Amino acid sequence: MKPSDKIYIAGHRGLVGSALMRKLRERGYTNLLIRTHAELDLTDQAAVEAFFAAEKPDYVFLAAARVGGIHANNTYPAEFIRDNLAIQTNIIHAAYQSNVRRLLFLGSSCIYPKLAPQPLKEEHLLTGPLEPTNRPYALAKIAGIEMCWSYNRQYGTQYLAAMPTNLYGPGDNYHSENSHVIPALIRRFHEAKVTNAPSVTVWGTGTPRREFMYSEDMADACVYLMTLPDKQFVPLLGQDRNDGLAPLVNIGVGHDLTIRELAETVAATVGYQGAIEFDATKPDGTPRKLMDVGRLNAMGWKAGTSLKAGLNTAYADFLAYRPTER
Repeated sequence: MKPSDKIYIAGHRGLVGSALMRKLRERGYTNLLIRTHAELDLTDQAAVEAFFAAEKPDYVFLAAARVGGIHANNTYPAEFIRDNLAIQTNIIHAAYQSNVRRLLFLGSSCIYPKLAPQPLKEEHLLTGPLEPTNRPYALAKIAGIEMCWSYNRQYGTQYLAAMPTNLYGPGDNYHSENSHVIPALIRRFHEAKVTNAPSVTVWGTGTPRREFMYSEDMADACVYLMTLPDKQFVPLLGQDRNDGLAPLVNIGVGHDLTIRELAETVAATVGYQGAIEFDATKPDGTPRKLMDVGRLNAMGWKAGTSLKAGLNTAYADFLAYRPTER
């Protein structure tokens, strides 16, 4: 991937896409291709194909998706499966039609079975039932992985799927109901601090364990993967392999903590000193989701940002923008 190559970042305004933009610019890539939703509706097949035919990008980072936490997944399951299937299908097929050199499809750790052995290895894909609360989203992402694999096998394309663990960082979604756990906690603890609320209630029992990765580290790993030499990149694609391993690489930090520990850490970061309570009537989700990142580490990449440092930066970003309902 040369600095002059045309690189399309689908979903450049989101947490993942904006981190990719910053990382690519930091690395000297200047020919970046972006479109807002108003400029290009990625669920519109004809519009996507016309865009690719006209622009002919060399590389594609497919970070566009409908995303959200447990509440959003439970409330809008139809949108989560419909929109994600449409976006990824349109982009992957259009990339093939316009001869894109490499494509990186971004997914999520929720693709793995709810009770898969820990830590989660790439080969655990499709080995058991999914977590019901985000099954529509997970199934869409699994379909995206399978589509990349199918095109690699049939057409010799170079499409790789990367599955990041739970992410947080600058540009996150702080919506009071539709955000993920870290931005939701940052907002709630900040508002509780400002209003001197005596306590903050967190969904679930606080016992599930989760892994969290700073978005800038994730972006660094994605650019690292996309710039691997052919001798390392091509064997990941499953073009000729019969071992059943999908073109899939986990991206994470390799360690986790409980939701209770996370809530306490976020409260300390924000400076909230009230009580933290847990509502056990609310769903916990998967008991544990720790990614096995041995495959990525063996390629020469490891995460470098601690949770404490990442949370400090994320809270500063929240204070800078003071989002309301975005």
